[in-house]
Amino acid sequence: MGGALIRPPVAELLFRLYDRPLHPELFDAVAARAVARDGAQLTVRITRTGHALSWSRGRTHVEEVITTAAAELPGAGLWLTRRFDGSQSRRVELAGARYQVSAQVEVLAPEQFVHVHAELLADGARKGLVFHCRENNRVGLSPLGAVIAEALPRALSVHAFHTFPDEFAVVKTQSLIEYAD
Repeated sequence: MGGALIRPPVAELLFRLYDRPLHPELFDAVAARAVARDGAQLTVRITRTGHALSWSRGRTHVEEVITTAAAELPGAGLWLTRRFDGSQSRRVELAGARYQVSAQVEVLAPEQFVHVHAELLADGARKGLVFHCRENNRVGLSPLGAVIAEALPRALSVHAFHTFPDEFAVVKTQSLIEYAD
C-alpha cells in the first residue's frame, strides 16, 4: 500500500459489477477497511483507479469495481460494464438482493474543484475511508478517493468520490444494496 497515486484519464475508466467475489490481489489497493454487521460483510478498497467494494450476506455477493479496460478481471459473474460518460443509473436484481447504482462524472471550474476537493477530504476523514496522495503537494492538488458507507434497515448505502485534479473532474457513485431477511 502507499506510494504515488497516478490516476488514468477519466475516459479510460470502467464501472464493473459482479455477483461473485474477486480476489483482492487483482487490485492495487492504497487503503482498505472491512466491517461486519447484521450477518453482512463489507470490504472497501480504494485503488489507484477508483475502488473495489465487496459486500456479502449469506450466499449473496456484490462486487463493485472502478477500473480500466486494461485491467485483467474475470468474465465469470460479470453483470454490468459501463464507461463513465455523463450521468447514468442502473438496477440489478441479484439472488437475495436488489442493487442500484447512480454514477456520474462532474467536471468543475478550477476554483470549484479546489473547494469540492477540500470538502471530500474532510467528509471522508470524518465519515468513512479516505486516501489522499501527497497531502502536502505544493505544486497542485493530488488525487483522493473517499468512500462513505451507511448501514440502513435491511440495506447498505455507499457513496464514493474520486478526484482527478489534472481534469478538474470528480467521479461519483452512489450504490444501494437492499436485502431480504
